[in-house]
Amino acid sequence: MTDFLQIPPRIGRLWDLACNLWWSWHPAARNLFEALDRPLWRKTQHNPVKVLQDTSFETLAKAAEDPSFLRLYDSVIKDYDDDLGIKNTWFSNRFPAWSGSLIAYFSAEFGLHNSLPIYSGGLGLLAGDHCKEAGDLGIPMVGIGFLYPQGYLHQHILADGWQEATYRPLDLNSVPIQRVKFPTGQTLLEISVAQRTVYIAVWKVQVGRVPLYLMDTDVKENAPWDRELSARLYGGDQDLRIRQEIILGIGGVRVLRALGIAPSVWHLNEGHSAFTLLELIREKVASGVSFEAAAEIVRKNSIFTTHTAVRAGHDVFPASLIEKYFLGYWPQLGLDQEGFWMLGRSQESWGELFNMTTLAIHLSSGCNAVSRLHGQVSRKMLHHLWPDTEEEKVPIISITNGVHVPTWVAPELDALYQKYLSPDWVLRHDEPVLWQRILDIPDHLLWEVRQELKRKLLSFIRERARLLWTEERADPAQLLTSGTLLDPEALTIGFARRFTSYKRATIIFRQLDRLKRILGDRWRPVQLIFAGKAHPADEAGKRHIQQVFNLAKDHHMAGHIAFVENYEMHVAHFFVQGVDVWLNTPRSPLEASGTSGMKASLNGVPQLSVPDGWWPEGYTGSNGWVFGVQQTFSHDESQIELQDAVDADSLYHILENEVIPLYYQRDADGVPRAWMQTVKAAIRSIVPSFCARRMVKEYAERLYVPAIKQSKRLQMDPSFAEGAHLGTNRETAP
Repeated sequence: MTDFLQIPPRIGRLWDLACNLWWSWHPAARNLFEALDRPLWRKTQHNPVKVLQDTSFETLAKAAEDPSFLRLYDSVIKDYDDDLGIKNTWFSNRFPAWSGSLIAYFSAEFGLHNSLPIYSGGLGLLAGDHCKEAGDLGIPMVGIGFLYPQGYLHQHILADGWQEATYRPLDLNSVPIQRVKFPTGQTLLEISVAQRTVYIAVWKVQVGRVPLYLMDTDVKENAPWDRELSARLYGGDQDLRIRQEIILGIGGVRVLRALGIAPSVWHLNEGHSAFTLLELIREKVASGVSFEAAAEIVRKNSIFTTHTAVRAGHDVFPASLIEKYFLGYWPQLGLDQEGFWMLGRSQESWGELFNMTTLAIHLSSGCNAVSRLHGQVSRKMLHHLWPDTEEEKVPIISITNGVHVPTWVAPELDALYQKYLSPDWVLRHDEPVLWQRILDIPDHLLWEVRQELKRKLLSFIRERARLLWTEERADPAQLLTSGTLLDPEALTIGFARRFTSYKRATIIFRQLDRLKRILGDRWRPVQLIFAGKAHPADEAGKRHIQQVFNLAKDHHMAGHIAFVENYEMHVAHFFVQGVDVWLNTPRSPLEASGTSGMKASLNGVPQLSVPDGWWPEGYTGSNGWVFGVQQTFSHDESQIELQDAVDADSLYHILENEVIPLYYQRDADGVPRAWMQTVKAAIRSIVPSFCARRMVKEYAERLYVPAIKQSKRLQMDPSFAEGAHLGTNRETAP
């Protein structure tokens, strides 16, 4: 095993490079580590820290004398230094007066790379992409979250198709993180939770320019039940959840203070971190400011992003838990119990609860939804917080999600884009005019790349099936269901989402005889590849997985349906790059946004989706397909059944009459010319409008900078907050 002290000095900065996730979205940097030991690079699932640790000193010494390796090394290190050292970033050029400010970004999960599994799905991947792009644009940002030593569940499908959840401890010595020591010399921070001291260790992850601080309670100083606080992502009951959110919000603020970091703006990514705002108020009340003035100051500096399209999806806590954990806290805010309860009071069908979204909205000046449709849904759902305001004027704006293009683009397409768009296309990828050049790519070349990416996906699936058989002694039936019989020539439809009822993974199975005819067509075969996890407590989601698994074993469908287990970022890259069509089936209007279809379109994979989330604003009529109707059905069982039936019939019709004929309509050279026009339309229309670069610029212009200006004004004129009143019945949308 090698550590950074044993790396030859000539290539000594490999360790520095490995410890900054910058390498994960720069192809040349990834190629550098792969060049050391390609089998090891693949075995470690592209983890350069582990590669350096497991590479022999002899191999490293040989690399230090290899001219071709050294040329690549010098080039990558130069790019690394130039990129991180650049001063004239987009943000500094666009807002030079505010470049010294800092945004603190709080999120319960961050999806950065598969070597650091501290995410469960879309929310975390969005947070990771947000931080990467903020760094690329030079936006001064610091992230706060949790280090989950056991991560999210590792999925294993049993012989009967049932999901088994296991947890694999993270080897903290083999991932790009480092333990933080506070300026006082201490390595632990103390926080009181219900009259009990909890100790927090902090780890730092460098994400390009953005530092991310991850809190960890799994230290020997804590009681066993407190060590479990940060053990797993989204596990446990409500008591555990509220303690986690206390650590995330209140603890997160105290971590930044202990590090001497003073943000100008506080951005809460979903309601999990809403207690952040209470801690900020407590600080100001402790300095002698009234609660009302403190709340208004905090409000002017705080931003809240909601990702939830249904009331039941917001975090709520009963009075018993609020009293248990905040009995000694609300006096520090200058409040009594009723005053505290009013900050988050929410009337639900089953009673009164403390709602984290309500708390965040009460104490934030900027609130945004994550798609235009989600904005409409949120304004309607949360209208009761602004009873004197017309629904369409409720101050919740929409900033549609986007994806970090350098992270998700296939290397093969990157090369094609460099040749036909521009060598610096990555730096300009949010410019719509640039993507008009996609029409210059010859159809046959783009088709060949698309076919190559599909072969890579199927090869990856077969290799995973082989490992499943050789290492885990899988049941023979699992080889059949895991994709070993898939056909690289068949139209391949991908579905890779969290398995939960509203995402309707199994809607395509509603008319099995019709589906069998579609899949089994001798001349125009179709195949379906599924992947995704169900939450450990979601029994319905597990049954959906089991249904897919069992149908994949059916001899009428064998070879046409596959389920790939343990979906995570590494697998996701193959999926969004390798399938032919991306299927998206949520029950409208329950999808706030979604981003997987954006990643697929970036790679030339058109989306086939219901008109929900981001797709109503992304669909142009020529860049994919819409099925079903954009209609809000009631939530009683008969109406849900009707909606599913209508949407399923529409899905079959679109497949039979549009998607499949278009894919198999080939010219004399075997190229589906009309299909390639759809592929090009998807790339051209989606990438510049639904990239994280557009998204983060919009956050900066519409939310961050206005909040920074208010923060600076407060510093110069404290009376700016005097006489302010707390409430949400104001029309103050940025």
